[in-house]
Amino acid sequence: MYMDFTQEQSDFAKSVASFCKKESGTREQRDLLTDHGAHNHNQAFYEKMAELGWLGLTVPEEYGGSAGSTVDLCIFLEEAAKGMAPIGGLGPTVITGAAYEKFGSPAQKEAVLGGIVRGASQSISMSEPEAGSDVGNLSCRAEKVDGGWLINGQKTWCSNAHFAENILLVARTSRGEGKHEGLTMFHVPADISGLKISGIDTMGGKEVNDLYFTDTFLPEDAVVGEVGNGWRQLMAGLNIERLILAAMMLGTAQRAFDDTLEFVTTRKQFGRPVGSFQALRHRIADLATEIECGRLLVYSVARMVDANPTKMFPREASMAKLKLTETAKKVALEGMQMMGGYGYATEFDMEHHVRKTLVSSIYGGTNEIQRDIIGKTYGL
Repeated sequence: MYMDFTQEQSDFAKSVASFCKKESGTREQRDLLTDHGAHNHNQAFYEKMAELGWLGLTVPEEYGGSAGSTVDLCIFLEEAAKGMAPIGGLGPTVITGAAYEKFGSPAQKEAVLGGIVRGASQSISMSEPEAGSDVGNLSCRAEKVDGGWLINGQKTWCSNAHFAENILLVARTSRGEGKHEGLTMFHVPADISGLKISGIDTMGGKEVNDLYFTDTFLPEDAVVGEVGNGWRQLMAGLNIERLILAAMMLGTAQRAFDDTLEFVTTRKQFGRPVGSFQALRHRIADLATEIECGRLLVYSVARMVDANPTKMFPREASMAKLKLTETAKKVALEGMQMMGGYGYATEFDMEHHVRKTLVSSIYGGTNEIQRDIIGKTYGL
């Protein structure tokens, strides 16, 4: 459903949908592009989107982008996810790029934002073995030395570092009275000496990594933003991060719904389509309603961000992330139930939808954390 979009935006949504249908519309195409689901990102496919100008959608024109709106970005993310485009690098890249756009030096912006436009993936690294939801507890150290910084420590759950061009690292440069003080962002080329990237096997294939820094030297100009101001810089980017995740899960929810609807319409038992039975018909009605509620929320928040680009929307952004990840998970699990054994079989996409949506309530701030944030905005 195209909701109150301009004609240009509606045409853009249709173009992305058409491209995905042509390039990754069949299971055979997707298996070839992802090595039967072992990888969530295909670089050649990604670069085709770059050539169309879509990866630089929100990048400023001076770096080769088209300076599009947050609504434009959500349209692209929704349609790409719905089309099951094998571009797993997209979400972390857009999140990372937004931080560089706000806080990066001109040289850093040229390297990262220009790289995004031409099809390079970027990654961001915050979590550590003892610092997940509690990001302020991180201990990966950045020590000031002559000419720069030495990085030592381990990071974990770093999405797409194994094929990223650069990693935006959050490390500790000092200890203050509060645990959120003394954090700093650093620009780290992924192929730098002293960095070991080790993949973590997951239900979703090769997506996340451990990072091991051993006396990794970074020049002084590797600092992104201000030394010791990393926490405030992270907080400034949460609107876009959570909205990106919500828009992607909106597309995934819609795809899982579409696949379910196709199945219950064509699958016959007891002499008629299973979707004609009230038990399933009511489930379909409920899921469709939930998805449309989520869509209204995503684009409402996107318009708020466009109208107030410097304002924080902690309640609304967390609501969007919470609502859409929970909705997508519900749609996929209900879809599997309605498809029966076919939903569990790897021959069909539904089991992929289930795996993809299960983790969505964990990354980008768990949904428990989102609920806590929302509660705090009501003074609780």
